Amino acid sequence: MGTYKNFCWSLGTTSFRTSDFNQKIEWQLALLSEFRKQHAAEQWKDNAALQERYYKFIKKSGFLSGNAPRKDKDARQKTSGLCNIGLITEERRLTPAGEKLLRMSQEGTFKTNDNLLQIPADSFLYFKQLLKTSIKVENHEVRPFAVLAIMLGELGHFTPEEFTYLLPLAISHARMQSIISKIKQLRSGQTSVDDIILNVLMGMNNYQEAFNEFLSSTVNEELFIKVGINRKSKKYDKDYYRLFLAAHNLQRDNADSLAKLLKACRKINIGSYWVSYFFAVKRERAIRCNPSGALNDVPLLECADEREFRTRFFWLMHLFKAKSTLYDYRDLNRRYFNITDTVTFAGGKIEFTLLASCFFSLCADGIEKIAFTRTAALGNDNELPDIIPDCSVTMDDLCEKLSADYGISATSADEVQTIVDNERRERFDRLVDTMFPDSVLLDLLDDFEARKDDSIRSIVSNNADVPTIFEYIVGVIWYKISNRHGDILSAMNLSLDADMLPRTHAAGGGEDITYHYEACKEYGAHTLLIEATLSDGNNQRRMEMEPVSRHLGDYMLHHSGEEAYAMFVTTFLHINVLADFRARKHTFYYSADGASHIEGMKIIPMQTDVLKTILRRQLKYPALYAMFATAHDTDMHPKEWYDSCIVAKAGC
Repeated sequence: MGTYKNFCWSLGTTSFRTSDFNQKIEWQLALLSEFRKQHAAEQWKDNAALQERYYKFIKKSGFLSGNAPRKDKDARQKTSGLCNIGLITEERRLTPAGEKLLRMSQEGTFKTNDNLLQIPADSFLYFKQLLKTSIKVENHEVRPFAVLAIMLGELGHFTPEEFTYLLPLAISHARMQSIISKIKQLRSGQTSVDDIILNVLMGMNNYQEAFNEFLSSTVNEELFIKVGINRKSKKYDKDYYRLFLAAHNLQRDNADSLAKLLKACRKINIGSYWVSYFFAVKRERAIRCNPSGALNDVPLLECADEREFRTRFFWLMHLFKAKSTLYDYRDLNRRYFNITDTVTFAGGKIEFTLLASCFFSLCADGIEKIAFTRTAALGNDNELPDIIPDCSVTMDDLCEKLSADYGISATSADEVQTIVDNERRERFDRLVDTMFPDSVLLDLLDDFEARKDDSIRSIVSNNADVPTIFEYIVGVIWYKISNRHGDILSAMNLSLDADMLPRTHAAGGGEDITYHYEACKEYGAHTLLIEATLSDGNNQRRMEMEPVSRHLGDYMLHHSGEEAYAMFVTTFLHINVLADFRARKHTFYYSADGASHIEGMKIIPMQTDVLKTILRRQLKYPALYAMFATAHDTDMHPKEWYDSCIVAKAGC
């Protein structure tokens, strides 16, 4: 009695929670590969010295900072997530799947869409690995991704609350079917999330035994230690005794009594749940000013007798603990599902992308067979038929499913890709509408200028570094300036997840944005290369002067006869960078073999304060194209030119 038992699953552990998820996985695979070459013969298990050496190795590489008190433990934790999904073995050696992902990272071959789901190559590898990944929950084996597929097939979508608190409760086939049924009842107003969680907990023998003990025993600190079923330290449960007494003896209109209850709530490790439950106001001063209006109308304070009070208190204690645990796992589960590029989390719904939904519908029987099993092939680079029994889905099958379920006509892989691309553009447009109104974009540009990195990542994504996010936001802004004309998703040289948000890989790329414009009455067909950087001062001169002109020069050499120019966007425009770009108007640029050349390049530099003015004034690309053309043809000293032809003309 009182022994903690897992009641839910989670992908990975909270110790592996990390930002820049894709990049960190790829980086650590490279580090482990190198480390294991140096320590090929040594065993990892029970070898604290080797584990500590690995910690020091990755710290020296810049992978982590700080100084962990238990370096061996930290090394195990930093690698545990890679073990869980079969990229490395328990001995911290790369598996065939891990080796394949490392090659992709080193070669930068992420955009290969030659799979059934038409997703990037790394996403498809993660997709297959998660289909094989199982979690041991007490005496059950469960594959979370397969469970997600089955439940989405039944329910169509999850709300964020359902995803957080109910999906991970499905640890067996029977429990999964029960949760599906309960969610349907929830949606029709017949039950609540709290009731569903409590039903699961009270159906477990350890909670039932603890409940019976709580009802029949004298209330003291030791009792709460016995019945707290704490998964960490039992010391946390001592404070529940004082909370119990404060609630039990509460005088509703007595300010001191209310303040005592508030203090007791805050002593609890997850006290915010209790404070929100009891109190309509959260500050002691407000409580003392108006005691009669301080409390919520809650069942615990309306109990008819001692048994009912104890019952409700026990329920709340374990409900809040369970919800806290499930909430802790939410972002971790989301992060793992997100790397498959098949699950979307935007718009208040969690659902599969169109093609993924069709795929899982076609192999539903096979997914059912593997959902609560373990495979010995986790580390292998398997094909889908080797993972899902009786799964021989072809592109023709997907075409038929698209037609039957969605009325979408497709007869080939190319047509399916067009459908996928159109769906992605629709998702991107919805994202721009909901997440990036002009006011948010202006605030983000302010944050980039002030380098408020934490704020930027909290608004956009923590799976991309800030320079990548800057490129992405400049792309979003230019898409809006261009009246959403053109294929912005192809134009941005960035990896985007299923929610159309940026992510950073270990491998780099070329120019940031290559925007192709079709001919219209305001201008002829042409290409605009946009380079965006946060580097400043001498770093800007060293890092940007040559690459910008090289990217534009190489593009013009390979597309002779096509009009093309470049725009350089930065938070701080160095005067000598400006001067260099203006000088390129009269500079020859040769091919590597000297056989061909171009004479002169058009590069328009722009600081973000100008970009903000363009946004505020709602200037659109046809007007800017004309402004840039006039500016380029004007000869002045660089600083005078920028102030007169760019800053002033934009309306700054």
